[in-house]
Amino acid sequence: MSYIVFFTLLLLITLLGVYVVIENNRKKAREAEKKVFNNRLKEITTNFKHKTAEYVDAKILRPKYAPKINAIVSNFFVVQAHTEANLSQLELVSELFTRTVGTELGKCRITGNIDLLAEQLQYFVAELPSNGIAYNKDFYYEILPALITLIKTPDVPMGMETDAEVHEEGSDDRGDNELGEQTAQQMLDARQRLTAS
Repeated sequence: MSYIVFFTLLLLITLLGVYVVIENNRKKAREAEKKVFNNRLKEITTNFKHKTAEYVDAKILRPKYAPKINAIVSNFFVVQAHTEANLSQLELVSELFTRTVGTELGKCRITGNIDLLAEQLQYFVAELPSNGIAYNKDFYYEILPALITLIKTPDVPMGMETDAEVHEEGSDDRGDNELGEQTAQQMLDARQRLTAS
């Protein structure tokens, strides 16, 4: 009988030891995942803020607007869960913004319309939410990508198109014209909100 008690006790101690080892390994794995998540978030945020500083140096963004632009990455997890899907969305929209502004900056240096890009960015900043709670899922998945498209500037400097070029394009560009009119209306709305504030 004492052997049964001894082996039962030994078995319970072994099971307890195995449980403690498994829980420690799970805890270490969770901490490692959290560390990787935080490092990736820090990398995205640092890269975005570095690009914002470059835009200020390039004089397409006023220094007073840099914190509002940086709020895009700073406020991402204010009302959203810390999940891999959300982090991927943050990475996607931050890359979309920096890639779009970088492309437009290169284009504007060629065309000489740096002031136009600076104006577009000013309107973009005017459309950003003023409080952290507005930086929600709808903003990052729907509103922000639409706002980023408003940053785009014309490929040809304004006023340099000739009447012949306009007539040659004719009806082939009706879809583009409708899209351009929609973008123009959005820009007009943004300008009105900017002047009202």
